[in-house]
Amino acid sequence: MDADSAKKIYASYSDVYDRLFKWIFFPRISHAVEAMDVKPGECVLDVGIGTGLSLSTYPEHCTVTGIDHSAEMLKQAKQKIREHGYSHISVMEMDAMRLEFPDNAFDKVFISHVVSVVSDPFMVMKEVRRVCKPDGDVVVINHFKSPHPLMGSFSKVFNPISKRIGWRSDLGMDEFISGAGLNVREMYKLKKIDFWDMIFAVNVK
Repeated sequence: MDADSAKKIYASYSDVYDRLFKWIFFPRISHAVEAMDVKPGECVLDVGIGTGLSLSTYPEHCTVTGIDHSAEMLKQAKQKIREHGYSHISVMEMDAMRLEFPDNAFDKVFISHVVSVVSDPFMVMKEVRRVCKPDGDVVVINHFKSPHPLMGSFSKVFNPISKRIGWRSDLGMDEFISGAGLNVREMYKLKKIDFWDMIFAVNVK
């Protein structure tokens, strides 16, 4: 999906995103951030922060920078930051495939429900690995194509439809991990039957 199409789709979601998706996405987001075990003074990059579903999960003893390509989604996140006084969190509009940060700027990077939305997930991961410190944590939550032949075939058929509503469904986990150059230490689903996988990796350079 090209960047302009994605921006238009998610701009249209901005006012209703939390009502539609919070109950689906927040349990995994909360679990992932807690599992990241963010230490005092660490700097965290949240790629694709959207309306700010993750904001309440971060401890006050760290510094969080959230980026998203949708200005309309970020309006919701900025409102949450003001309402709750999250002085340790800032957000900005930015393309995940062209991160405007220096090398090794962050201790941890969190990427939630993003790699199926961008046109080039491997460019995103290349940028993520660049801005993450050596041996820093990279945590990904995403839906991947089922390895089961029948379900995998269904994903390919469904992919043109899913792209119209904002994401692709034909990206396989093995393909993603290999192409992203991730050194995975753990991966699992939050529930036994779940559409989303959680990947915990170390940024080995």
